[in-house]
Amino acid sequence: MSFKHVIEMYDLMDSAYVTGDDLKRYFEQSGFRDVEVSTVTGQKGKTDFVKVLIKGKNGKSSGGTAPTLGVIGRLGGIGARPEQVGFVSDGDGALACMAAAAKLADMQQRGDTLEGDILLTTHICPDAPTLPHDPVPFMNSPVDMQIMNANEVSSEMDAILSIDTTKGNMILNHTGYAITPTVKEGYILRISNDLLELVKQTSGNMPVTLPITVQDITPYGNNLHHINSIMQPCVVTDSPVVGIALTTQVPVAGCATGATHLVHVEQVVRFVIEVAKLFGTGKCAFYDEEEFARMTSLYGSMKHLLTLDGKVSVS
Repeated sequence: MSFKHVIEMYDLMDSAYVTGDDLKRYFEQSGFRDVEVSTVTGQKGKTDFVKVLIKGKNGKSSGGTAPTLGVIGRLGGIGARPEQVGFVSDGDGALACMAAAAKLADMQQRGDTLEGDILLTTHICPDAPTLPHDPVPFMNSPVDMQIMNANEVSSEMDAILSIDTTKGNMILNHTGYAITPTVKEGYILRISNDLLELVKQTSGNMPVTLPITVQDITPYGNNLHHINSIMQPCVVTDSPVVGIALTTQVPVAGCATGATHLVHVEQVVRFVIEVAKLFGTGKCAFYDEEEFARMTSLYGSMKHLLTLDGKVSVS
């Protein structure tokens, strides 16, 4: 179980003064040191990007061949101070991502080292701005999406799980978590059966899935409606991306406080860990490679959807 790590990480993040360095110290106090923190300043403030590397037995960081799983805690901010007091709903992505990192680091120190590397990234901002959105307000970010992707998405990631609070909509009426179809190179693919099985395993329920549209996989800044930023990593990588959405039965604003359900965050942490266990051994496929190759041979590239102007530059 991961409740200890979720509770400790929530207690650490629920502060007006928390920084990325506080998270780094948390890991170092447990004897884990593969944590990097970088501060980036934007037009609306600053935030600390945090990167945690959990090295695998056969991970690429050690010269091995096992694939690397990327886990991104996607959000605008963990707080909206001074407008809102306390940890906001939008912070669940960062919380789940860093709690998963803490659990994986703890597992490794107890002798349970996974096959492949796991690279977990997010950012820590306790005073992010808000943004008008229908049906409820979004959290904004002190830095733009291009900077966020540059700091959270890495070429080392062979597949990506993008965790994001997805409560501010009337599309998915379920309290818990859901996964999206796999997105790769502009294609919205069918949902991975391997991931659906792991949802059943970790939630104890039939899988719940989040429908996404073409608009959702296009870049921010094109004046199209996006359900949120959950799929934005897909615009800067050829690796498959799957969203993990923390959801509620009714629309809840990203800037709402008192809206974090630690039970559901813990379920997401366990799901991430189970995916990590199998992905590094080649037993958890995000998509069917043969089917994808046939689709691209029949219908060509869809990468133009991942650009602001619909054009792909040729180098």
